Order: sequence, then C-alpha cells, then structure tokens
Amino acid sequence: MANEILTVEEAADFLRVSKVTIRRWCVSGRLPAFKIGREWRISKVELDKLVRPTEQRCCGDSCH
Repeated sequence: MANEILTVEEAADFLRVSKVTIRRWCVSGRLPAFKIGREWRISKVELDKLVRPTEQRCCGDSCH
C-alpha cells in the first residue's frame, strides 16, 4: 500500500483543525512534512501517528 501524501487543506480536513494550525505544526516540526515549491505536503502515515500516539500500558491504579 502506497503512502498517501496530502495537502495542507486535506490534512486540516482530516484532523478537523485549521490550515493555519497544520502549517504551524509543519514549521515547528510537530508534524513531519516536506515542501514542494512553496506548498507543504504531509504523509497520511504521519497524520495517523499524530492522532494515535504510542499507547501507554498501565497496571492497576498507576494510570491517571
């Protein structure tokens, strides 16, 4: 399965945030992305990682 590459607008729609937020995350490095010309492109895999961070496993009352 090929990795789908999204535009800022598509990524914003997927995460239900503004395009400004996506651009800010790209610039800050919070969301790994690359530029083609002046436009950011974002991997769908990276968006999925942002939405589903690594699960923490906890035992008993140690979870908060």
